Amino acid sequence: MKDNATLLYQGSTVAALYRSAFKSFKQRDALVSGGVRLTYQALEGLVHQTVRYFESLGLRRQDSIAILADNSAEALVAIIAAQYLGLRSTALHPMGSLNDQAFVLRDADIKALIVDTGRFAERGAALARLGLAAHTLTLGPADFGINLPQAAAAMSDADVIIQAQPDDVSKISYTGGTTGKPKGVLQRQRTVITMTLLQLSCWEWPQDIRFLATTPISHAAGSCILPVFLRGGTVFFMEKFSDTGFFQAVHNAQITATFLVPTQIYGLLDSPSFDNYDVSSLQTILYGAAPMAPNRLEEGLRKFGSVFCQLYGQAEAPMTLSYLRKSEHDPARPHLMKSCGQALPGIQIKLLDAQCNEVAVGEVGELCARGPLLMDSYLNRPEDTAQVFQGGWLHTGDLARMDADGYLYLVDRAKDMIITGGFNVYSSEVENCLAQHPAIAAVAVVGVPHPKWGEAVTAVVALKPDAQADDKTLIDFVTQDKGVVNAPKTIIFEKELPLTAVGKIDKKALRAALTRG
Repeated sequence: MKDNATLLYQGSTVAALYRSAFKSFKQRDALVSGGVRLTYQALEGLVHQTVRYFESLGLRRQDSIAILADNSAEALVAIIAAQYLGLRSTALHPMGSLNDQAFVLRDADIKALIVDTGRFAERGAALARLGLAAHTLTLGPADFGINLPQAAAAMSDADVIIQAQPDDVSKISYTGGTTGKPKGVLQRQRTVITMTLLQLSCWEWPQDIRFLATTPISHAAGSCILPVFLRGGTVFFMEKFSDTGFFQAVHNAQITATFLVPTQIYGLLDSPSFDNYDVSSLQTILYGAAPMAPNRLEEGLRKFGSVFCQLYGQAEAPMTLSYLRKSEHDPARPHLMKSCGQALPGIQIKLLDAQCNEVAVGEVGELCARGPLLMDSYLNRPEDTAQVFQGGWLHTGDLARMDADGYLYLVDRAKDMIITGGFNVYSSEVENCLAQHPAIAAVAVVGVPHPKWGEAVTAVVALKPDAQADDKTLIDFVTQDKGVVNAPKTIIFEKELPLTAVGKIDKKALRAALTRG
C-alpha cells in the first residue's frame, strides 16, 4: 500500500491522457480509417468494450500482449484498451520471421496474441499453432482464434476504471541486438508521458491538426497519435504507403501534418505525380529515423515549403532527444541542414569517448543521454542493461559532433563506422556526398570485410529513372569531395534498396548479403 507522500507526487498514466482527450473533444472526429469515421466519444466506447472483454479473458494489469497488425481502427482500439487495463503491449515486427516473432512471444511472456487477419492471417495461424500465448484474438473473421471486435461488441461501452498505475511498464519495444536475438526495451509510463509532453510543448503543430499516419502505428506513427488527440486533432490512416496514395490523401482530406521517413520523402520528391495534386494544406512534415541528405532537404523545401521538422530518438529514448525547428531548415545557414537539432528541455546530452570522458566541442563522441525519457531496462538482459547505462548515461550507439551553440550533427552509428586501413570512415558522410550526385535516388554505404584494408568502403546505389552513372564516375565524385580514404572501393547498382518495416534503408540486410557474397 502506498503512503500519502508517495501518492501525493506520483505521475499520470498514458490511459489517463487518452481519457482526457476523449472527454474534452467528444463530438469531434478522432479517427478516419478506410470507410470508418469515429468521433472521440465513439472511439472511447469501443475502448471500454474491449477493456471489458480483455478482463473477461482473465487478463490482468501488467500481463503482456502482442499485436501483429496494419494501421486500422480495430488495432488502435486494442492498443488503447491495453493501456487502460495496464497491460504491457508489444508490437511484433510486421516483416519479422516466424522464429523471431516466436522468440518475442516467449521472451515477453505473452498472454494474448492479437492478429490483423487482413494481411497477417497466415502468419497469425502459424503463431497460434505454436501455442505460446493463452489467447489468440483476431481483428476480423478468421479460421483461428476469436474475433476480437465481434466479441467486444457484446460488452457495455460505459466508463471503466483505469487499472494502469504510474510506475507500470507501458510497452515493450523490441530492437536488434549483438547476439542475433532482439532485445526488449521496457518503457514505463514515465517514458511515454515525458515523450508526449515534449511532443506537445516543443514540436510545431498546426492549429487544426489533420494528421496522416503513413508508417505503422506499431512504430513512430503510433507515437504521434496521443499528442494529436490531446490537441483535438483527427488522425487519418494509410494502410499502405504509396506516392500517389499520399498525394491523394493530402489533397482530398486537406491533411495538415504527417510523419515521414527520408526514403518516403525522396520518393515523393521524385514522383511524376507531384504536380498533379494540391498539397498546400501541409503545414508540418515531421521526419526522423535517419538524417536527410542536405541537397534533398533543400529540394523538399522548394517543393513543399518551410514545413520540415526533424526529430531524433531511439527505442531506448523515444522520439524526443533532440529537435530541429522549421526555421532552422534554412539554406542560408547550410551547416544547420546537416544537424538533428538541439536537446529538448529536460534532456541532458553529452558526447563521450570510450572512457566516458566528454569530448571537446567539434570532436566526435558517442551521443549519451540522461533524463526521465529513458527506458527502464532491457527485459531479461541485465548485462546488456549495465553496458548501455555505463557511467550513469544511456549510450545511444550514435556518433556525433556538437557545435558551440549546442546543435548536434550525427556522423554515424558506432556499428556502421567503417575502419579501413586504420582510418575511420563515417558511412553517413559518404552517403551524403553521393546523394548530391544528380543521378542518385538512394544510397547506402557499408563496410565489407577485406583481406588488405580490414574493411572496404562499399556503396549500394539506386539511380533515378532514366539517369546514368558508372562506378568510376561515382568513385571520382567522392574522391574529389571527401578524399581517397572515404571513396568507395566498389559501387553496386540496384533498382531499389531493401527497407525495414518503418521505411529505413536496411543496412543490416545489405551488409549481410555483401559479406556472404
